Amino acid sequence: MAGCTPHDGAVTRDGFFDPYEENNRATHRFNRALDRALVRPASGAYGGAVPTGLRDNVSNFAQNLSTPGMAVNHLLQGDLRGSGINLYRFVINSTFGIGGIIDAAGAFGVTAEETDFGETLHVWGAPEGAYLELPVLGPSTERDAVGKLVDLFTNPLSYTLPSPERHYARAARVAKRLGDRGRYGDTVDSILYDSADSYAQARMIYLQSRRFELGGDMDALYTDPYSTDGGTAGADSDEAPYADPYADPYAE
Repeated sequence: MAGCTPHDGAVTRDGFFDPYEENNRATHRFNRALDRALVRPASGAYGGAVPTGLRDNVSNFAQNLSTPGMAVNHLLQGDLRGSGINLYRFVINSTFGIGGIIDAAGAFGVTAEETDFGETLHVWGAPEGAYLELPVLGPSTERDAVGKLVDLFTNPLSYTLPSPERHYARAARVAKRLGDRGRYGDTVDSILYDSADSYAQARMIYLQSRRFELGGDMDALYTDPYSTDGGTAGADSDEAPYADPYADPYAE
């Protein structure tokens, strides 16, 4: 399902495949208005009312609850090591970490091996597809949008947690998102409210960051819209435009 849209020439000036740009921009305007009216104020209130240590505990708890789902995705990717590390972290943090509010495994030097079903699709060979901006969830691609949907069902805890604890888990995930919005507030504000074109800036940062995260060849994936032969900016190029992922190519 992911990435099945054929390239029909809808490549942007910064080299990304965005055939749904008009609809994406409308969703971006909605997301930015939602952030301005609700998310940013809520994150500020959350950060002001909840001490840093307690916010970290909530984030650790939410992260711990997502660990079994990441272990499942590692298994689907054929990565037994990553799956084992995440299962080990889940056991240690759920016991010595008091249900995950303390990152005990991290204190032992065992860091999380983060992944998701979007990466699983990448490992299976599914193409990235077109860029999408999803309501509330923000930047994505066709492949990652499918991944987000499937991730709702890959975590075994979704089927085993009783009703009250399941609600606590959802609340912790929302609180973690608010904490992250506050922690990276200056960067998010710069992209959404200070960029000459916040949509293009968010699209570029997301796609370049996601491709790097998945271990892709950035030179092969990046189409140079200014090359004389319409090719890609390869490793032998003297200079790739917009090499800095945080530079705003639309700024005057």
